[in-house]
Amino acid sequence: MSKIYVSGDHAGFELKAIIIKFLEEKGFTVEDYGPSKYDSEDDYPDFVIPMAIKVSASKSRGIVIAGSGQGENIACNKIRGIRSGLYHGGSLKIVNTGRAHNNLNILCFGSRFVTESEAKKAVNLFLKTKFNGGRHLRRLKKVGRILE
Repeated sequence: MSKIYVSGDHAGFELKAIIIKFLEEKGFTVEDYGPSKYDSEDDYPDFVIPMAIKVSASKSRGIVIAGSGQGENIACNKIRGIRSGLYHGGSLKIVNTGRAHNNLNILCFGSRFVTESEAKKAVNLFLKTKFNGGRHLRRLKKVGRILE
């Protein structure tokens, strides 16, 4: 995996730029779905839904950075094939468990709740943690049948 998809909203605009640079320094190719400029009136669905569709179609991973990350997380999870989780700082166990047990393919941040350092650590963990499979795969298949 060398390509990462990123999106957010105006409230996450500054942290998104920092995370994009962080990812590029680690050798990832980043495709930014916006916003491309700060606009306090933008609407996160315009950015996160196309990104989530791309993540699902490409079987890759995405990162969303917005104000709270709540609405963005909900929007992403409306897309078939997406398993999005939310990180608001503190313990990284939720990011590790999200990847290892739930095979998250999108990680959402609330930029109003995380520090730059926490965000970088969470992104790093999100990208390096492998899905455990086994009983967790069985459970995800049951969840996946909801949309069939």
